[in-house]
Amino acid sequence: MKKPIKILLVIIGIILFIFLSLFIYFNICKSNLMKIGYSDEAAYNIIVNFKRDYALKYPNNKTLNAAFESTQYKEKNLNIYAKVTYQDHENINLLIDKKYSTRDISIILAHGSDSDVSEFAKKDKIKYLEEFFSYDFAKIKNYDRYIAHMDLNGDDEETTIIKVNMNVDKDEYTDPVIVDDYSKTVIANKHFYLGKDYVPKNLVEFPEGYAKSSSYVAKGEKEAVDAAISMINSARSEGYDLRINSAYRSYDDQVDIYDSYLKLYGQTYVDNYVSKPGFSEHQTGYAFDFASGNSSVFANSAEYQWMIKNSYKYGFVYRFLRSKEEITEIKHEAWHFRYVGKEIAEVMDKKELCYEEYYAMYLDK
Repeated sequence: MKKPIKILLVIIGIILFIFLSLFIYFNICKSNLMKIGYSDEAAYNIIVNFKRDYALKYPNNKTLNAAFESTQYKEKNLNIYAKVTYQDHENINLLIDKKYSTRDISIILAHGSDSDVSEFAKKDKIKYLEEFFSYDFAKIKNYDRYIAHMDLNGDDEETTIIKVNMNVDKDEYTDPVIVDDYSKTVIANKHFYLGKDYVPKNLVEFPEGYAKSSSYVAKGEKEAVDAAISMINSARSEGYDLRINSAYRSYDDQVDIYDSYLKLYGQTYVDNYVSKPGFSEHQTGYAFDFASGNSSVFANSAEYQWMIKNSYKYGFVYRFLRSKEEITEIKHEAWHFRYVGKEIAEVMDKKELCYEEYYAMYLDK
């Protein structure tokens, strides 16, 4: 073999050896990064950006992992990425550009979607985020509404957040949320609209003997009906004559009721006590008006006192409390109880919450 050919083969061999060594080294590095929590894609980008040693200092760092996976990665922001609490967002750089601290960025990301954060980043830098966002149920998209509501009404931060999140700062029946939830956590009020076609999925009748009037066919969602029967039976075993006065109402039923009360008592009365069709909780099949077999005024009855003390044990909550009228926007109704299940009812009873408060704090995050 001629010398030039031997030299060429040696060079090729050296190149192959170097290439193979680099390949092996690259894969070892990538494997080590993946062992400490980085994805295949992130590990690849870490290595090609010569940040292996940096990444090794931050094992299982979800924010760094997301940054290295993202097309929005900026090396100048690397130290900030490493210290931000992870959220599934792409807009960290927008907040960094606004000179927010890592702590504030973590707070902002935890309270909104990508689009919410993107819109928020267009505002001038907010100095005191803790005012509202120390509450985990606050929403970054509602910041301006929180400020406007607090300035107008003087409510504290928590009350402001709850009212705004539940749209109480908006005019009643205006721009409502369209509801498609058929579970026991469904909400219906002057800002959450069920619509004409909403019918409980498992509508059943109460057996004979449970309604106040023998001619009334009371209906409800099966889980709520079963719980109400159990509660009524328990009350009766203790000597209390608890009955159902009004149960499920269809959209058309509510039209008739609303129009009747409007003619009889006027606009102010229905604004305070009667929901417009499509906004009534009775349409969900989870709300019942209770009555006493011993008294024509439920609020004056022994059955009412029994319900106050015991209804939560069966999954029912006192829906329209006098102390919560500013939030529920319905005047106190002693007779109206709502089934939400035992777990939720126990929390609401213990913390003395109305359902709007519970919904805002625990369900609508």
